[in-house]
Amino acid sequence: MPTRHSRVSSTPPPASNLPWDKGVCLALIERLWVLRKSMLAAEQRYARAIEQAGPHQRESARNLVHFLAMRATDLRDLQSQLASLGVSSLGRSESHVLANVDKVLGILHRLTGQAWQDLSAQEPAGSVTGPLLLQGHTDLLLGPAVRERQVRIMVTLPSEAATDPALVRQLVRAGMDVARINCAHDDATAWKAMARQVRRAAKRAQRDIQILMDLGGPKIRTGVIAPRAPVLKLKPVRDELGFAVQPARLRLLHAGAASSLADAEAQVVVDADWLARLRVGTQIHLSDARDKKRRWLVVASDADGVVAECLETCYLTPDTALNWKSPHGHKLHTVYPAGIPALPGAIRLRLGDQVRLSDEGPEHTPGDATIPHIPCTLPQVFGQVRAGERVWFDDGRIGGVVRHATPHGLEVEIVQARAGGEQLMADKGINFPDSQLDLPALTDKDLEDLQTVAEVADLVGLSFAQRPEDVQQLLRALQTLRAPQVGVMLKIETLQGFENLPELLLAAMAAPSAGVMIARGDLAVECGYERLAEVQEEMLWCAEAAHMPVIWATQVLETLAKTGVPSRAEISDASMGVRAECVMLNKGPYIAEAIHMLDDILRRMAGHQTKKTPLLRALRAWEPEDAA
Repeated sequence: MPTRHSRVSSTPPPASNLPWDKGVCLALIERLWVLRKSMLAAEQRYARAIEQAGPHQRESARNLVHFLAMRATDLRDLQSQLASLGVSSLGRSESHVLANVDKVLGILHRLTGQAWQDLSAQEPAGSVTGPLLLQGHTDLLLGPAVRERQVRIMVTLPSEAATDPALVRQLVRAGMDVARINCAHDDATAWKAMARQVRRAAKRAQRDIQILMDLGGPKIRTGVIAPRAPVLKLKPVRDELGFAVQPARLRLLHAGAASSLADAEAQVVVDADWLARLRVGTQIHLSDARDKKRRWLVVASDADGVVAECLETCYLTPDTALNWKSPHGHKLHTVYPAGIPALPGAIRLRLGDQVRLSDEGPEHTPGDATIPHIPCTLPQVFGQVRAGERVWFDDGRIGGVVRHATPHGLEVEIVQARAGGEQLMADKGINFPDSQLDLPALTDKDLEDLQTVAEVADLVGLSFAQRPEDVQQLLRALQTLRAPQVGVMLKIETLQGFENLPELLLAAMAAPSAGVMIARGDLAVECGYERLAEVQEEMLWCAEAAHMPVIWATQVLETLAKTGVPSRAEISDASMGVRAECVMLNKGPYIAEAIHMLDDILRRMAGHQTKKTPLLRALRAWEPEDAA
């Protein structure tokens, strides 16, 4: 090593002592020129699609096309050789593909003593301008970022947001950046009320909160299933040893009383004269639906009725006789409860069972009456599904194979279910991952809902986006409604949508602002759970090459939002959101706590990761202690 006062020679060492092989470098240069020419050739092939992008998106469209050309071949051996030379291995070049290749070419030319001419005029984006384009497009679509947290937080609004301004203010204070209104629920009146509450809360907090209205799209679901018998289950709270620590509470009302569940978990309606004779301390005896003898104690009374408690689990039906004895004469007074709701319709499916999907109503069972019959909300798929293709129900909980297909129905054999079977209920998703389905991008309901979108929303979610024509249809509809300023969010939920992602992104670049949502729920069912990790990675890379913001969605901190306690696995999953531009949380009773935790996770991870690149922030936890 040179001493402090020695002079380091600027003369390069002899060629024999160079740490690189000139022949290897020349071979790499040749491969990189071939790769570069393939990128420019792809740009020519996609010239029309690039031209149709908005002026502010064309350089991003060119970069996306360059990325597709680069990733069309296996570059792993090339990466290994480049890394051994200490130059970029192209592994983090998504935002500036051509510029990265040119930079490596320039270095290799210098290493081999060849002249290099600057080619930056041909590059759509550089290592600085590429990320800046992504940042600008993100600001345009999702609004400005919060200080110290570049990743936005999107929250699905519950129905209560339409009438509870305090709830919306709480979400804004907790850190919500984008409010999501799901058009699959509620109606236009409620959506407009939600939007008003968000605007008021944002103004009060002096923040810019964007509103996304998510169209329902052609979601295939199970139709109406006949309800089961009315049964009311009441159970006490038990400790870890099974002892009741809090009794079940039931409110008994007369027919004209106001409904109230403030002091009980359920209520039934009984005869007013029978009810009027009850007093605090009265015992009600019954044999429940399982013929279990139960005793309820009246603990409170008011003008509308009484509240009774029981320390054992009890099942009530309209045929359950409620009895009490008068204190004198021991006369038995009996009444039967009313107002018990029917259980939602459900069909239990087990391995090997046959089920028929049909376009008929639930009251009609064609063919063999022993085969469970389930209506389908989009019967037009029947003519597009073939025997031997798979079908999944309820987010992949139940799997089947189509054994017989006609234009009016499908006969399905259940091939995946838990040992005891699974309950299939109405309004549950149906996926056909093997079928090439041609469904309208916008349903009649979507076109009607777009009128509210044009009135109150900043961006619209296109559900089940599959083809460029789907995006073009949405953009035309927004033009017709004189709402061309509304941003577009592509929801990738099907295998076809994933496979057509580059074309979808290019089509969306005609919008004033656009982004893509990785909707991991349906996508996992369509692609297979084992492939989801790979698919979401590829979508992140492709969107970054298009300089298009990504929303990381589905089940993020879901256990925390629903129960108040997160699982360990979902903390790691949430931390992955730092690689996207926005993370979506779903509604739940503990949603404010979930927002706070996600905000904290994203702020911490911002110092460690940006997109695919790890950041070498000082690791203070392992800092050596000063010598004494």
